[in-house]
This record gives sequence, C-alpha cells and structure tokens, in this order.
Amino acid sequence: MVDTMALLHAFTRTSRARGRRTGTPPPPARATLPADDEILLDAPDDALGRALVGAAAGDPAPAAELLVATRRRAAWEHRDRYVRRLAAFARSRPEWLGAWRDRAPRDPDALLVDAQRAVDRAWDSPARAELLREVSPLITAAARADHRDPVPWRLALDHARGARAGHTYFEELWEAAVRRAPHHHGCHVAALRYLASSWHGSHRECFDFAETAAQDAPEGSLTQALPLRAAFGYLTDGCGPPVERARLDAAADRAAALSARLPSAQPWPAELRNLLAHVLVRLGRRRDALEQFRLTGPYATSFPWDRDADDPLGRFLEVRQDVLQAVASGSESTGPDASGARSGRPGSERRGRPEPRDH
Repeated sequence: MVDTMALLHAFTRTSRARGRRTGTPPPPARATLPADDEILLDAPDDALGRALVGAAAGDPAPAAELLVATRRRAAWEHRDRYVRRLAAFARSRPEWLGAWRDRAPRDPDALLVDAQRAVDRAWDSPARAELLREVSPLITAAARADHRDPVPWRLALDHARGARAGHTYFEELWEAAVRRAPHHHGCHVAALRYLASSWHGSHRECFDFAETAAQDAPEGSLTQALPLRAAFGYLTDGCGPPVERARLDAAADRAAALSARLPSAQPWPAELRNLLAHVLVRLGRRRDALEQFRLTGPYATSFPWDRDADDPLGRFLEVRQDVLQAVASGSESTGPDASGARSGRPGSERRGRPEPRDH
C-alpha cells in the first residue's frame, strides 16, 4: 500500500475532489434517432477523411497538411486522434507512410505516425515486450522532433505500460507529458490505464486520480470525462472491492455535462458519447443513455462496444434499440444496481468479463 499511495501522490497535484452531480435534462420519451442503415462506424471527420483518401491513393500530402495544422494550432486532442487513425490505416496500407518517411525522414508528423504504428503492431504480438523495446528509439525521435507536442509522450506512456516499466520511470514520463499539456486527455487516459494495470483491483485509487484530474481540467476539456473511464474500468473488470454507486453516478453525470456542451451529431465527440451510453445502460439509467444516443446521431464507435461483441456496430444497434423500447414503455428507470451492472453486459442478461481489445 505504501507504493500505491506514493504513486497516487505523484500523479495528483491538488487535493482529492469528488465530481459533483450535475444531471442532464431528460430527452423526450419518443426521441428521434437515425435509422439503423444510417449509422456509421468510426466515421472520420471531413479533415481526416481527406487525409485517408489521399493515403489510399498513395499520397501522404493531405495527412502531412492535416497534422502540421494540428501542431500550429496546438490542437493536441485532435492530433492524438488523427495520429491513431492514420497509424491504423498504415498498418494495412503502408506505402504512403513509407513514401512520406523517405521524403522527409525527420518530419515530426511522419515520425509520430510511424511510432504509433510500430507500438500498435508490437502490442498485438506475443513477443510484445521485446518488440516494444525495439520501438523506443522511434518514440524518442518523435518526441525530440517537436518539444511542444504531448502526443509522443502519450505514446511513451502507452509504451511503458506495455513494457511493464517501473513506477519511477513512468512518473518521469508523466511529468514530461503534463509539462507540455497539463490537461491532455490522451495522456491522462494512458496514465489511468497504467494505474489500473499496476493496481489491479484498486479501483478506488483510480477514481481518486481521475476525479482530481477532472476537477483540475477546464470546463470543456475531455479530461472532464476521465472519471467515466474509471467507472467503465470498474464495471468491466470484475475484481476488487465495490465502488460506491454515488461515485459511479457522479462520473456519468460529469461526462453528461461535458457531452451537453459539445456539438451534437459530430464524429469527434462520438467516442465519449458511446462510452457514456454504455456506462449509463450498465447503471440502469436508460433515459439518460437515450439522450446520449440522440446526441451522437449517426456516429457509432468500435470502443466500447467491441468489449461486448465481435460486431461492435451490431452491438451498438442492439443496445440502442433496447434502450429506446425501454424508455417508450416506461421501464427506463429499472435496471441493475452497481454490483449487477458490474458483471453484466448492457442490454443483455449474459454474464462475463469482456476481454480488452485495445491498449
């Protein structure tokens, strides 16, 4: 416990704070939702779409223009998301990235996409730890290419977790990351995942970190939703002592307040709203979940539905329909308590602990 508390202290900069329950106005009982055949899975926004089309044609220029613009604007959250998607595309279609690297071997953006691709590829291998060690120089090069950019440090945090790095080394990476962007959501998610893997079953400590980070973050920051990540981890983990139901509800309420401030029916807030809907259903709050399905519009995301099924789009549609029917029939307030929600699947009586499919 001494090591656990010391690490928690290193990761928090202010006193512990609990999320305040804000609540959201209920949606109408007959909410209008897009038809099933209008739902898009992991749809890119227009800027990313142009970059992916160019990459598919072997032209890295649109991707380069997209990422350099995120650096100029210090749009780190968008940059993080774009890098992940471009790296995922490059795993199956690498020619455009190879041409980019050959043309500009020290380009910060090409280095970062290549480093993300290498970490993703190593993570899926049985020889993960050995392959991750080989990737370290590429991450270092990406970090040195632009000293302002926090995204290489988010990648370094993910890398350290996969390599089972010790707490001291991880703390050094964390301090470097938050110096660049104190409230960067991606870095906070990476830290939360490291804490969860280091303190397996110690969900209350993870909530302490997440709630303090959310309290520190600006009103519109995605880090406001970090306690929602902690709640999802607890509800899908299946081990450790219980977390108070009020704490789970507060995490969902804080994320719902953030969701209400973001534009509706847009691709980039979709993962937040999909995750929030998933957690709300587990908590039996179907009317609140319906509001998130309404706000996300036609945009489904693989995470978190791929934790429940091999067909995340089908799972999204199934749960959405269950929620809509429950609200329409007036049974939206019934559902599992925190302990029941923890072991079950949203909208299903099937039991079992989902296996993680991302990192």
